[in-house]
Amino acid sequence: MRFLHTSDWHLGRSFHRVGLLDAQAAFIDHLVATAREQRVDAVLVAGDVYDRAVPPLPAVELYDSALHRLAALGVPVVMISGNHDSARRLGVGAGLMEQAGIHLRTDPEGIGTPVVLADAHGEVACYGLPYLEPALVRDLLGAERAGHTEVLAAAMDRVRRDLAARPAGTRSVVLAHAFVSGGAGSDSERDITVGGVAAVPASVFDGVDYAALGHLHGCQAITDRVRYSGSPLAYSFSEADHRKSVWLVDLGPRGEIAAERVDCPVPRPLARITGPLEELLADPALDAAETAWVEATLTDPVRPHEPMARLARRFPHVLALAFEPDRAPGDPSASYARRLGGRTDQQIAEDFVGHVRGGSGPDTPERDLLRQALDTVRVDDTAREVAR
Repeated sequence: MRFLHTSDWHLGRSFHRVGLLDAQAAFIDHLVATAREQRVDAVLVAGDVYDRAVPPLPAVELYDSALHRLAALGVPVVMISGNHDSARRLGVGAGLMEQAGIHLRTDPEGIGTPVVLADAHGEVACYGLPYLEPALVRDLLGAERAGHTEVLAAAMDRVRRDLAARPAGTRSVVLAHAFVSGGAGSDSERDITVGGVAAVPASVFDGVDYAALGHLHGCQAITDRVRYSGSPLAYSFSEADHRKSVWLVDLGPRGEIAAERVDCPVPRPLARITGPLEELLADPALDAAETAWVEATLTDPVRPHEPMARLARRFPHVLALAFEPDRAPGDPSASYARRLGGRTDQQIAEDFVGHVRGGSGPDTPERDLLRQALDTVRVDDTAREVAR
């Protein structure tokens, strides 16, 4: 059986101040064409279909068009909601869409009920695990605690119980939206940390033939059977080196996996350039960046006059500008952003406590209290989106 594994469309998202709807429409054209040309048996969409809970109307229209076109090809679609989606909104009409081969899995109650597909070698059970916010689904799933690993493990227990009751030789696919250990993230994924931990082990998916993952925006294989397709477009400059693609997966008669990447169309390349302004304006090695979307980081010791306007004369698609003056590491005027770079919210909060106490950081109970407060804020934000 042949699948196209994709995720993280983020319909409605912009790249800095540039709208991406045309580029997203070009990706949908590419997806439909690939499904037709490669004669795929199903398309798997592993969450974050939209960029926010209440998407703009043009994004909804593009989503509607994509489903109509895939349904017209007779290609089943299995789709789950991600942490950016409103599961309730995305799941509206799921029962009716099922009749057209569009299988929406947005309700945790349905985790143990697969979409059953079939080929010449027998049945394939496709289980859709929508994004599981631990604090909201712990009781429903009977998880030991409200952590990502625990709720995903409880969900997979339901999958394995159903699979064990099916005929011998039934192959299995799971769609999930999570941060799996060993995956490489980027700046454009929303933080899903709970209790200081975001990642779950790949072993949670043991026992299924293929896990089609969403959430991380870089295409990557955690194991041969556990893969991220990544986002079809770049949504931050941290993805400048990504090769955007979808996975074309062949599932053999005994669960063998063969996967290859199919490149997605690139609306415009990304370039990150760093150095003193005058050098950036004169360096011939940067000629290729003249047609790219550009993030420029200036290292001049003193902020130059009108840097954005001067950069735009050579790099007309410059979108982002940062200043990181070349200074000694101990210089007290070093960039605040640089000092915070790569640090979690928990670490920043703990550093702040140490700063206001004159160097005395939080003790263990205080660290736990900070962690609980940060988790509560994030869970409250998620609950508000779910309720919209």
